[in-house]
Amino acid sequence: MRGDVDTIKERLDITEVVSGYIKLEKAGQSYKARCPFHNEKTASFFVSPARQSFYCFGCGAKGDIFSFIEEVEGLDFRGALKLLAEKAGVEIEYGRSESKTEKDKILNVLEAATTFFEKELEGSKAARKYIASRGITAETAKNWRIGYAPAEWRLLYQYLGSVGYDRALILKAGLIKSPLDPARGKEPYDVFRDRVVFPLADANGHIIAFSGRALAKETEPKYLNSPDTILFTKSEVLYGLDKAKEDIRRKNYAVLVEGQMDLVLSHQAGVRNSVASSGTAFTRAHLERLRHLSSRIILAFDGDPAGEKASEKASELGIAMGFEVKVAGLPAGLDPAEVAKKDPEKWKDILRHSLPAVEFFFNRAEEREKDPRKLGKEIEKRILPMVKLIGSAIEQSHFISMIAKRTGIKEEVLWEDLKKVPRADVSQRSDLGDSKRPDLDSSEVESISQREQIEERLAEIKLWQKELPESRPEFVLLRREESELTHNLATVSLREDLGRLRAELSRAEASKEDKLVESLTREIQEVHNRMRVVEENKKIL
Repeated sequence: MRGDVDTIKERLDITEVVSGYIKLEKAGQSYKARCPFHNEKTASFFVSPARQSFYCFGCGAKGDIFSFIEEVEGLDFRGALKLLAEKAGVEIEYGRSESKTEKDKILNVLEAATTFFEKELEGSKAARKYIASRGITAETAKNWRIGYAPAEWRLLYQYLGSVGYDRALILKAGLIKSPLDPARGKEPYDVFRDRVVFPLADANGHIIAFSGRALAKETEPKYLNSPDTILFTKSEVLYGLDKAKEDIRRKNYAVLVEGQMDLVLSHQAGVRNSVASSGTAFTRAHLERLRHLSSRIILAFDGDPAGEKASEKASELGIAMGFEVKVAGLPAGLDPAEVAKKDPEKWKDILRHSLPAVEFFFNRAEEREKDPRKLGKEIEKRILPMVKLIGSAIEQSHFISMIAKRTGIKEEVLWEDLKKVPRADVSQRSDLGDSKRPDLDSSEVESISQREQIEERLAEIKLWQKELPESRPEFVLLRREESELTHNLATVSLREDLGRLRAELSRAEASKEDKLVESLTREIQEVHNRMRVVEENKKIL
């Protein structure tokens, strides 16, 4: 495997790989471009042919051809390896332990199941009639590999067994269940029965799960997803991302819908930068997958109270994560699939007229509450908390001014109330910790982490300074950052010294070593003096 990576790096030049996604311009010994991982007006993304690496001075993205492909394509290392191997004409040689990993085997059985469902659709008149009634063309059904799971208990299980897949593997793929009811026999039974089946793919197009829509009206639940497996986690997978990622990047925004039908018909209508959650609310993990493609999203959920509530929650999460969030207003009682089926141009027009989330939900509040006092309460309860999440003071000011003009409430009153609003915690932050250093407390872990990060960045700066002409603005920025980081590193070192000396002082005081206490006290005072000097120098910078 290591040899394959080295061979690929020898055959592929990073400038050729990167230029397949963004336009590069010569800049001294390097190349520059607008960063594909965040929105910017001036180029801060640099590629170094000499070091076969890239670095963005705006967002800090960095790495080699593998990390670039992982980020730009939304792949894991294995997926990036396969993609680059194809570009380089390298046949990947797996070692014995990797010859057929469990993930590979599950991908194979899921592919076999997809083919089975596709063939069953061809033979089911009822399923094809239902798909056509929803407005999905035969071409679209083929493109999305839509299939049908027959109304039989074990047909898929028996088929997969007949072509060589064992029970344990089929179970791990989430295609069968072990019976709990003795009346159903001892054999496992198919998860999907009498359902139109939508295959769910990862960002590389590999089928990793399924979502089945019940064909019979009385069947519950209406939609059924594969259980979570080692390949599939419902709260992380975006349906259609493999087909939408290029259009999202090109158009610089993503359209988020809720259901499979919504997604397929949106693409069929020509809105190919659409993605959908798979039977769950949009999560932080979903938005993280979109972040490297674009930081702009349009939420297009059902035109009913449940859809509005889901839009509000997704808006808060998106805004808190730094996304530019707009909301599309659908006609009451209709979902995107119905609008796109009836009039594709109307669907596009609805998206074109989407509004910033704060403005959208303020409009909704204004429509519902005609009493000025009740509207004020609604603004305080629902609108201001959303404004609070916005990171830009300019954007906050824009919405405060808009609300003031349309309600007659004075801006200073709105600003005063905004200060009182607690910032909603939608960040899902993880706790600080480091399992590799169980003997250190959190402050020591943080200090070591800081030191490592600063030292790594300083090393990068020195390398980039060798490649960039001193006349370039980026060189000046690097020089300034180098000075700041050097002072920060000095501060970290002094804090470490201070922590060590205080610990020694506590032990000396406990053992009543008066001379040592006196000596350590002087050293601590000296460290404090040096810290003051460093802080004063930082102010001068």
